[in-house]
Amino acid sequence: MHFSLLGPVTVTNGPPAAAVEVPLGAAKRRSVLAMLLLRPNSTVSMEQLISSLWEEEPPAHAKTVIQGHVSRLRAVLAEHGAGELGVELNTHGSAYLLRLPEGLVDAQRFDHLVSSAQPEAAPADAVQLLSQALGLWRGPALTGTVASPPFAAAAHALEERRLTAVEALARAYGALGEHDRAAGVLHPAALAQPLREGLIADLMLALYRTGRQSDAIAWFHRTRELLADDLGVDPGERLTSAYQEILRAGPVADTGRGGTDGTGQPVAQQAAAAPAHPAAAPAAATGGPVPELLPRPPAGFLGRTEELAELTRLTLPAEPDRGYGGAPGGFPSEGGITLVTGPAGVGKTGLAVYWGHAYAGAFPDGRLFADLRGFSGGEAATPLEVLREFLYSMGTPPDQIPSSPQAASALYRSLVARRRLLVVLDNASSSAQVRPLLPGGPHCATLVTSRSRLDGLIATDAARPTRLHALGPEDGISLLGALLGPDRVAEDPAAARELVALCDGLPLALRAASAQLMARPRWRLARLATALRDERRRLALLSAEDAGVAAALRNSVARLSADDAALLRTLGTGFAREVNTAEAAALSGADPELIQDALDRLAEMHLLDEEATNRYVMSDLVKLFAQGDGSGDGPPGGLPRGG
Repeated sequence: MHFSLLGPVTVTNGPPAAAVEVPLGAAKRRSVLAMLLLRPNSTVSMEQLISSLWEEEPPAHAKTVIQGHVSRLRAVLAEHGAGELGVELNTHGSAYLLRLPEGLVDAQRFDHLVSSAQPEAAPADAVQLLSQALGLWRGPALTGTVASPPFAAAAHALEERRLTAVEALARAYGALGEHDRAAGVLHPAALAQPLREGLIADLMLALYRTGRQSDAIAWFHRTRELLADDLGVDPGERLTSAYQEILRAGPVADTGRGGTDGTGQPVAQQAAAAPAHPAAAPAAATGGPVPELLPRPPAGFLGRTEELAELTRLTLPAEPDRGYGGAPGGFPSEGGITLVTGPAGVGKTGLAVYWGHAYAGAFPDGRLFADLRGFSGGEAATPLEVLREFLYSMGTPPDQIPSSPQAASALYRSLVARRRLLVVLDNASSSAQVRPLLPGGPHCATLVTSRSRLDGLIATDAARPTRLHALGPEDGISLLGALLGPDRVAEDPAAARELVALCDGLPLALRAASAQLMARPRWRLARLATALRDERRRLALLSAEDAGVAAALRNSVARLSADDAALLRTLGTGFAREVNTAEAAALSGADPELIQDALDRLAEMHLLDEEATNRYVMSDLVKLFAQGDGSGDGPPGGLPRGG
């Protein structure tokens, strides 16, 4: 006979392979047994049982109810041979005592196994013992008991013991050098206990030691935000120490986790194997923490050779015999700002992050990254919010970070003035959002990505722009091959080419299409191509939860004025591919001068392309979106009807 508290409260009888569950009856009877099992071989008073079974005022006949449950439990246990095993439920005055041999309660066996484990001294044995202990759990402790403070407190205490065992198992794996297993054990516990700082700290270090530094740092920032939002406190010493340890230690070799470049080579290895840059690996300029906030390299990244070369030319411009811009150590004499723009889903973030990893050696003082959330559908990040992240990652204690944006920006500029640093400002909404975040130091490089052209940043800060275009047919087919496997694409190259065309060559659309095919392994490419030809379904099919083309375009349209959004819808329904100012004015019935300004604003947001003077082109996917296709609820993004 075995009694279980680590999950649903149950009693089983018979050998493990053929154990039969003993019927216990109502929740209150099960709760009486659970309270007795929590104190085996000890008396439990009638008052304790009453306070446990009734959260509010107990009924006048509470004692009679409990006596009835105890009587029935005694009969059920006797019926299943409990007496032969030495299990007795006795009455002691106004209290009860459940007498049973050691080891029949799973919580007792759990405690014995955990106390026997020595994660540091004998890690291999500890792994076996702790794994066996955690295997006793079948769900949340004390499931099936009544909802009352005493049972909630008891369940919480048992859960704390389980988490302690999880942390011990992770330490044992760490002592064996199996950091990936340590991370695997800690990750689900961290998701369930997002404010348990010690657990998060252990997960961060395990992730870091498997080469997943950006994931480790992301856990820190996520936890710090939760602590601030839920409790109004800063991270404690243990979490902060783990974060600082990761920053001081710098990047470690990736263990193979991540995507490939289409040739089978891991992305992280491909970035590390990039041609040595003349500015690579100079000595770090400071002794402070080296921030590494850049996300992991994008999975499946390939091609873009010309764009990467252009990014290198603009960000690290060379001059013969003088290094880069003539600056000592081979860096620009002024902090260079490169602006990567393009339509939604074209891969701006992936390009910037990939380049940052490929030229990591050129920035020995670290790499900062911030998603400015300019086109994410919610509130854009404020400069002060980003500055706090940057300053904290560079070792500034939270209580020393200024509360005003101007003071925080000044401190930031002073800290990076002599650093050789890369700053990636992703998804910017405006030039004004970016300016307080520009490092200004002569040895820093800044990459800014945006769906808007950010002409103001070019005019006032000498940003060097580069426009990112959709993938060509061959690169698009290669991306499909990298995502789906080359064999599947080779089965029908014509369908693959059609898929690229139907996706307008946008990497986001191609990834969404690949997700559809990966979820349906029996589908041939031609079947999806046939489905995508239906313009009423295309945008819906090119969606992967909240990461589809329609969601990305909706966030762009949300930045438009009502008049510009109305013009976009009018153009989407009124012309096939190209339009000029006069044609657009005729379609909308508006003044040509006003229409010219509106067309320029749509082009600035990359919802139109000005392919020649006064000749504007709309891509097929934007056109379908402007028509309200694929939503079933009218125009996506709130585009007004009419023109």
